Amino acid sequence: VTGYNTMNTQQEPNRLIESTSPYLQQHAHNPVDWWPWCEEALELARKTDRPILLSIGYSACHWCHVMAHESFENPATADVMNRLFVNIKVDREERPDLDKVYQMAHQMLVQRPGGWPLTMFLDPGDLTPFFGGTYFPDRPRHGMPSFTDLLQRVANYFRENRDEVGRQAEAVQQVFKRIGEVDAADSPPSDSTALDRARDALADNFDEQYGGFGRAPKFPHPTSIDRLLRHWRGTAKTENPDLQALYMVTLTLQRLALGGLYDQVGGGFCRYSVDDYWMIPHFEKMLYDNGPLMALYAQAWAVTDDPLFARIASQTGDWVIREMQAPDGGYYSALDADSEGVEGRFYVWERDQVRQLLGDEAFPSFAAVYGLDRPANFEGKWHLHTFRSPDDVAKELDVPADDLEARLAAARGQLLSARESRVRPGRDDKILTAWNALMIRGMAVAAGHLQRKDFLDSAVHAAEFVRTRLWAEGRLKASWKDGRARFSAYLDDYAFMLDAIIELLQHEWRQEWLTFATGLADGLLEHFEDRTRGGFYFTADDSESLIHRPRPLADEALPSGNGVAAQSLARLGYLVGDTRYLTAAERALAAAAGAIEQMPHAHCALLNALEEYLQPPEIVIIRGVPEETAEWHRAASLLYTPGRLVYAIPAGQPLPEPLAAKTGGDSPVAYVCRGTVCSSPVTSLSDLASELRASS
Repeated sequence: VTGYNTMNTQQEPNRLIESTSPYLQQHAHNPVDWWPWCEEALELARKTDRPILLSIGYSACHWCHVMAHESFENPATADVMNRLFVNIKVDREERPDLDKVYQMAHQMLVQRPGGWPLTMFLDPGDLTPFFGGTYFPDRPRHGMPSFTDLLQRVANYFRENRDEVGRQAEAVQQVFKRIGEVDAADSPPSDSTALDRARDALADNFDEQYGGFGRAPKFPHPTSIDRLLRHWRGTAKTENPDLQALYMVTLTLQRLALGGLYDQVGGGFCRYSVDDYWMIPHFEKMLYDNGPLMALYAQAWAVTDDPLFARIASQTGDWVIREMQAPDGGYYSALDADSEGVEGRFYVWERDQVRQLLGDEAFPSFAAVYGLDRPANFEGKWHLHTFRSPDDVAKELDVPADDLEARLAAARGQLLSARESRVRPGRDDKILTAWNALMIRGMAVAAGHLQRKDFLDSAVHAAEFVRTRLWAEGRLKASWKDGRARFSAYLDDYAFMLDAIIELLQHEWRQEWLTFATGLADGLLEHFEDRTRGGFYFTADDSESLIHRPRPLADEALPSGNGVAAQSLARLGYLVGDTRYLTAAERALAAAAGAIEQMPHAHCALLNALEEYLQPPEIVIIRGVPEETAEWHRAASLLYTPGRLVYAIPAGQPLPEPLAAKTGGDSPVAYVCRGTVCSSPVTSLSDLASELRASS
């Protein structure tokens, strides 16, 4: 099993051995009598009147491993769990619906945010939680009881206080009911006030010294960075361009790229930093962070021409193709924080080891840039972090800056080769639709700005994997593992994939992708839309019924599915002339109006959709022979223009109206559409450039 290097395989396997989840497989040899989430387990709890111990985590989670080592592998602890509870283990990446519901319930009960591992105790009758927490230690410490002591107390409380358990369950249900009562408006916000308020709130929380938002632990928050970059672009041609918004973007991206959150040797970003300086990460690498960040670095390079941004986007894409893409196209989910049972071991270095690898001539400059001439920064070893600017070190050593950059690149290559011989972190090799969509979009955006055909090929390969393996009879599946597509897809799967295909079509037009996009949009409307109040539920109308059906509006680690759905549906509606999609997008924004008003900066994906509702996207349709339209496409796509979509559609394609009316001939012809209004045919490249200059 990938993803866990120290599990005990001497123990007879439990029911999790049949699971496709690498995380559940990690626990398949625990002495705990684990069940996956299934009707049989729930029925057992009801029949025996034992509370359910629900444990939710994921394969790359360091503290999940710690709790497993301390408690779930301990026969004495397992005996208490097996005697007092029905124990259910859930992979939060396969079942984000369960995770969302019980994380919300945890916050209600404990009055603070949750996390992983999530440990919840449920009433077997109605599956409502009556107690919960996250990580619990095996011995009393940090003001917490031991896990076994806690188990005894919880079981006793459940037996002796059933009336109180029932009252608490009713209170939780009432809170869920209030959460479900959307503060909808009759129409979306009518002006850009929320966009300005979000920008100001992000500025108030901005770290002026190290970039990013808030204090440690610090997460990259790519959706917030994207909102600020779009905000700057919206003001760029005004009398007062918002250069402060651009500064917040570029400083954050620079600090992320130079810090230890970024893998300086192998490329790619870890999940978050444990300090304010982006120096020491929590070492797990998640696909869902890297797709949006890759797109942002490529876009920032298009804006600033800073070679650092181009290098980071390129190296991140190289890492994904090298380590995270399956031979048949899909992208794997994550790399573990641990290897050989130790967090970060794969990534850190001994100073003498680096000196020996690089040699006495190359070592001093590398050490000066990456901190090896300073005290160790991670448990007696060095995790590479850019402490000094290469330009400053080049001046100090009196060498040309380009020469030093070449030396550093060569040194990083040597360290990467040496690192390949280490015991690798476990890789969670399940393929998740939503996360693949984020990376497909990231690869496609970077391919366009960096002119990297291999990135486009990678995105195409992954998109075809999803379309052919995870899409059938108008429905999407959420996960692929061991040759099996599983779990009815969630809102994020449909919305993110629709967004990715709309982006991918800009780089390579395929009729089957347009059909796929309209199928995804129809699925959103048929199975996820709240037809009464607008907006979209997280689960489909025929999915398993849980104690709550979430309608997530705010961005979390991933952008809001409602926000991405609203923006993508509107874009597709304008492209193919289908007012159903435009109406659904407008209703979603109206349904979210209250939430946006209350805390706009927490709803950046919805704000992107609102921005394009207030000023509909500019869609450029170029018809003609591909060899001749390529230059036109490059000219229209050259700048960072997030409100512009450019499609080069070969002649002879069967197209829906109004696209079919935009015909071409032997020479390229362009149509520039803003919302539902399109220009006359543009027949020269210079005229197209003039038309686009007026609007960019």
